[in-house]
Amino acid sequence: MNKEDYYSILGISRSASDMDIKKAYKKMAMKYHPDRNPGDKTSEDTFKKIGEAYEVLSDPMKRQTYDQYGHSGFGQSSNTYSNSTSHFRDIFGDIFGDIFGEKTKTTKSKYYSQRGSDLLHVIKIDLESAAKGIKTVFKVNTLVVCDKCSGSGAKNKSSFVKCNRCDGHGQIKIEQGFITIQQTCNKCNGEGSVIKEVCQFCYGKGRVKSEKSVSTQIPSGINDDDKIRLSGEGEAGINGGPAGDLYIQIKIKKHDIFTRQNSNLYCELPITFLKSAIGGEIEVPSLYGKIKIRLPKETQSNKVFRIKNKGMKSLREASVGDLFCKVIVETPVGLTDMQLKFLYDFEKMISSKNKPIEEKWIKSFGDFLKRLESDI
Repeated sequence: MNKEDYYSILGISRSASDMDIKKAYKKMAMKYHPDRNPGDKTSEDTFKKIGEAYEVLSDPMKRQTYDQYGHSGFGQSSNTYSNSTSHFRDIFGDIFGDIFGEKTKTTKSKYYSQRGSDLLHVIKIDLESAAKGIKTVFKVNTLVVCDKCSGSGAKNKSSFVKCNRCDGHGQIKIEQGFITIQQTCNKCNGEGSVIKEVCQFCYGKGRVKSEKSVSTQIPSGINDDDKIRLSGEGEAGINGGPAGDLYIQIKIKKHDIFTRQNSNLYCELPITFLKSAIGGEIEVPSLYGKIKIRLPKETQSNKVFRIKNKGMKSLREASVGDLFCKVIVETPVGLTDMQLKFLYDFEKMISSKNKPIEEKWIKSFGDFLKRLESDI
């Protein structure tokens, strides 16, 4: 047996918005609810149908599945409908204070006070500041409480007048047959009063755009893309609601000398051929100043020296990383004829025992060629 199309059940088009779906459901649920049609089996069945349709179409994932595959997208045994009136009561909970004998708490803060939005601000710092920690002051554009009306949106205290629709109660009662519905007054939005004259600075919104200065301490050891949360430094809330939070995202600039991996620092240190051959004392850079280390004679290129506790402080642990320096033997460039002659003469003076790495490679290369020729 083919099931009726959910969109047809609610009387809406396939392009209906979430609000259209909600409105259609409210209207039909009120009409066919069993408490309003006692003993009417047809109304009861219709109420179940519209509940099932709403439960699918109000859920973005279920709606997408239904739009693609129809009823078959849920399988034969799949129960897409909860077979209860919980969705009915939930959807009416924000409107009705007293329905079918249930009391629904309606408070000013629940409906009309709203937390301000969170903000994100990016700060770029250098590696030295990330290592040592700094205090920084910056400006952000945000919504702040209007100081002229203290966030009320009214010109002054006398601008508030009692709502004549609900007589200042914030609620109105509607009787439909034997059902009494207590509904939030849509003129004063449950406040019980309305603003006769709005504030000329915020135009009744209670908030204004402003640039404010914010100060914060960036801790030592902070990592790239780490975020710092400043509670209550975001946008001001609506109607006395709490302010949002301000998130500071840290971006660490690329360093000319060091690269970072967690708490360790790495750098490359160019040295001359002579220095690599004879060794001696050399100066190594660190974030804490120059460090002198002993370079052994005959140091080869790419040799890495580890200097303990000269890296970055860990943000989450009581430890300090290490500094790793890799020496790079620099080949001289732009040599004169005389300099080249000295090098040629020097090359003639050295033997294979002075070049163990090269000699080992030459032997391995020769053995490889022999094996290659024997396979042919």
